[in-house]
Amino acid sequence: MDLEARSLQPNVKAVLLAKLREYKSDLNNLKSEHKRLASANSNQAARDDLLESGMADAMSVSANQRGRLMMSTERLNESSDRIKESRRTMLETKELGVSILQDLHQQRQSLLHANDTVFLLLKVPYRLHLLTGKFEGKDERKRLMRKGGRKNK
Repeated sequence: MDLEARSLQPNVKAVLLAKLREYKSDLNNLKSEHKRLASANSNQAARDDLLESGMADAMSVSANQRGRLMMSTERLNESSDRIKESRRTMLETKELGVSILQDLHQQRQSLLHANDTVFLLLKVPYRLHLLTGKFEGKDERKRLMRKGGRKNK
């Protein structure tokens, strides 16, 4: 085009050469912009490739962490269940212990009453006190006889 414009008449030649320079300038600008965008796209593609591989690694790490978290949660739930079962067993044992102590207290009271009754019936001048291990004498027997063999509760 440049050669054709130079071969034309001088008045048309100047206008066509100006337009030709403008078009060449636009073409060069478009080429440089194309190169810039193409390199940016290739950089973007490389970046996307890196990010995708990083995302795959992150997803596998995330899945691994999720698995460990689920195992930990399951162990925690099992431990909580064992603690609840132990607490229930402890409360049952405590209730049983209280019941046994009440029964023993009633049996002790019955034995003390029976001991006092035997003491009064046999009219033994001395007896061995079951709790203190000391002998009680006639004065104690008289006091018990006045009460009619009953103990205050």
